[in-house]
Amino acid sequence: MKKRKKTSNAFIRFTRVLGPGLITGASDDDPSGIATYSQAGASFGLATLWTALITFPLMASLQEMCARIGLVTSQGLTGTIRKNYSKPLLYIMLLFSFPAIVMNIGADIAGMGAVGNLLFPAIDSIYFSVLFTILLLVLMIYLPYQRIARILKYLCVVLLVYFIVPFLYKQDFVAILKGTFIPTIHFDKDFVAILVGILGTTISPYLFFWQATMEAEEVEHSRQKLVVNKQVIDDMRKDVDFGMLFSNLVMFFIILTTGTVLFNSDVHQIDTVEEAAQALRPLAGEAAYLLFALGVIGTGLLAIPVLSGSLSYIITETFGWQKGLDKKFHEAKAFYVIIAISLLLGLSLNYIGISPIQALIYSAILYGLTAPVLIAIILHISNNKKVMGKYTNGKVSNFLGFAALILMTVAAGVLIYLEITG
Repeated sequence: MKKRKKTSNAFIRFTRVLGPGLITGASDDDPSGIATYSQAGASFGLATLWTALITFPLMASLQEMCARIGLVTSQGLTGTIRKNYSKPLLYIMLLFSFPAIVMNIGADIAGMGAVGNLLFPAIDSIYFSVLFTILLLVLMIYLPYQRIARILKYLCVVLLVYFIVPFLYKQDFVAILKGTFIPTIHFDKDFVAILVGILGTTISPYLFFWQATMEAEEVEHSRQKLVVNKQVIDDMRKDVDFGMLFSNLVMFFIILTTGTVLFNSDVHQIDTVEEAAQALRPLAGEAAYLLFALGVIGTGLLAIPVLSGSLSYIITETFGWQKGLDKKFHEAKAFYVIIAISLLLGLSLNYIGISPIQALIYSAILYGLTAPVLIAIILHISNNKKVMGKYTNGKVSNFLGFAALILMTVAAGVLIYLEITG
């Protein structure tokens, strides 16, 4: 009885620790991520499963650095740079982040709208896109941060559907183990592009900004004045590690689903995010199709506030304007106006003829190309004793951080080379 009570108490304490890390990790599996992973599975079967194994320690390490920066400085990433570095660095970060985030928002809105149309064919997808945009804007303006954080945390449950879908279809476990533990690399443009897309959507720049800012918000909104110590850092690491593990498991199961169902049925091209769901219908059954489709909408509702919020924090912190999801509209007008503009710009992509899947994968690739610059900046900040004091990177953090930097740089370089040479 005592042992059971002890286990129960440990579990309750662990769930209380979960917060920004879990939300950040879950938002990584947005419709952009789902589209990229679905295309990877459909095109190359189980050949990219190993990326889930490789990217986990790298993304966990980088997100932990960002979280630690937020805790120690009580500021977001951009605010920390503004205070301690030159302004050109700020503008570089803004320049690299803005187009990818807006494109990502637009693609996610389009993907959600398309899936809404799949579930309710009588209603055109654009009406769903407009509805989701308005809903998200209203919620972000009128709800305080604590409630938004709570909603986002509960929305993470939606991602559990992707753990179920693969088991609705017969699996070859030997092939799964091979795809997971034996890396496969094809030196052609399509494979490298998907590889950069996977890296870009797992090690996503917007998540760096969101993680640091949310940790700073948590400090600001803690009931008592939060003093950063070893316990606080340890709790943060548990939260981040669990969030990133959760994110990568979802990625693994989506590639597994599309890699076994679609690839083995000679469905190698996914042109829209709804096609990924639709293609599963005759092959894996109605349940798999519905779960996959509902997951796309749920993850969009989770990810878009993170995307638009990240962009708004980047811009407002760059120029020193009032910011924060805890602020009312009249207290931080610029902050909420930027959120509105980012959502409307994203929505407008629906009207200019860009294919949703193209936008989704392009944004992931763009993240992959811009991430090395931002990783280099994060590594410098997290090793700067003037900024971090005694909470600078350890040897393991630096090793994994530089490994991520090298991997992302090489992958981006190879992709650029293949694009130039044709």
